[in-house]
Amino acid sequence: MRAHFVLSEIGVGLRRNLTMTFAVIVSVALSLALLGGALLARKQVNSMEDYWYDRVEVSIFLCNEIDAETDPACSRGPATEEQRDEIEAELRELALVQEVYHETAEEAYEHYQEQQRDSPFASVVTPEQMQESLRVKLTDPTKYEVISSAFAGREGVQSVTDQRSLLENLFNLLNGVNIAAVGLMMLMLVVAVLLIVNTVRVSAFSRRRETGIMRLVGASSFYIQLPFILEATIAGLLGAVFACLLLLGVYLGIDSFLAERIPVIDFVGWDAVLSVLPYVLVTGIAMPALAAFFALYKYLKV
Repeated sequence: MRAHFVLSEIGVGLRRNLTMTFAVIVSVALSLALLGGALLARKQVNSMEDYWYDRVEVSIFLCNEIDAETDPACSRGPATEEQRDEIEAELRELALVQEVYHETAEEAYEHYQEQQRDSPFASVVTPEQMQESLRVKLTDPTKYEVISSAFAGREGVQSVTDQRSLLENLFNLLNGVNIAAVGLMMLMLVVAVLLIVNTVRVSAFSRRRETGIMRLVGASSFYIQLPFILEATIAGLLGAVFACLLLLGVYLGIDSFLAERIPVIDFVGWDAVLSVLPYVLVTGIAMPALAAFFALYKYLKV
């Protein structure tokens, strides 16, 4: 009998406040979709960092004849074969170094021509202008400074560069976008909570006669609050379901469209998306229930 009464009260409440309930569902859906999107964006950035940082190299560029005439760092002349072999031998002795590859000036010229074949400068550059280099793969790319401090300024070394620095701006931008998404998500969650609180209080006010009778017959505070809490929970659950469908739809578009056209980005898989959905559903259930409980705690207190 009690369960039937609670269910009937839920139906009455949802019908009476249909417009506000719909607003709650939409706001919860949008805020939770942003929550899921922020979690996936964090996973995507971490995945890209692991993917690209694992492939970055430290490049030690050696002085050539042109550098010896124009670059103060090469004022002592172009790098000799002995200097190159000495540097390479020292690199191989470091536990931090995973692999060392020697790129000749001719190989550098071929790579440049391949990469810049559509550029008008490709026909102007000559092999003599290219530098030979030692490409160093580290076991820990964050330890670039160890290589830089050990070999920068050495005789025969023109410069030491780290590809990791080229990626920092990209990842800083992605992290900034993620922070902005989290901020927008927090704002939407606040809006959703305020809507839930107002909807529950309007519903309680419209049924103040029924709740007054329940107080007179000795019903507990929780029993009086239960229909309102369940109304908010149902609205939140519907919003969470719509948010999950939205996330699945967006990722389906990314997986079928962007992944094929941007192969250089290692997009997160379906396992990452599915791992986020439980958090969205739990938040969609818990947030409205807690908001309704605290909104009514004093209002319906016996």
